[in-house]
Amino acid sequence: MARVKMYSKKICPYCVRAKNLLQQKGVEIEEILMDGRYEELAELVAKTGMRTVPQIFIGDHFVGGYTELAALEREGKLDPLLNP
Repeated sequence: MARVKMYSKKICPYCVRAKNLLQQKGVEIEEILMDGRYEELAELVAKTGMRTVPQIFIGDHFVGGYTELAALEREGKLDPLLNP
């Protein structure tokens, strides 16, 4: 199974949704809380172009946030990313 890294914040309903979706699939998530980590968050924004959380990476592939993750699931494209 591919490595999943999710940048999130403590109070974030979309982070919870993303985590729940991935956990239902049996995925182990490396969650990195960005609360108070302004410098690192700025670096992440520069890397991805996204200013919101969650920001999800599957392996080296940047998925996006919860909306993009859920779209991959609906389209049947999430499982192939998780199980290359």
